[in-house]
Amino acid sequence: MAAAGDGPWLDDAAGRLVRPFTVSNGRTEPSVALDLMSQVMATGVTPLGYLGPEYAQALDLCRAPVSVAEVAAHLKLPAVVTKVLLSDLVDCGALTTKPPAFHHTPTDRSLLEAVLDGLRRQL
Repeated sequence: MAAAGDGPWLDDAAGRLVRPFTVSNGRTEPSVALDLMSQVMATGVTPLGYLGPEYAQALDLCRAPVSVAEVAAHLKLPAVVTKVLLSDLVDCGALTTKPPAFHHTPTDRSLLEAVLDGLRRQL
């Protein structure tokens, strides 16, 4: 029998072989309040025990400050699952977090229009 870390977690034809919420043991509530724009960064502390490949990938992505949304996109996991993983890493001291600093109101019309314009250019 293969160990938990052995074998592919992704298959080119089938996609993800493990359901996203299995990664977080079905948990949907992170222990640390994280916004999609919150910045996370690795501290250099190695978590005790084996946490799983997604945790290792998340730590690798966080060598430099990165947003929660970016980590979720790279891991190809739902944001809520990513928040649970990242909060676990914050709890064990492997990550630090910083809330986003808004220079504008997040619902500022001009900001939302700029985001919409950028999305349209991508499509």
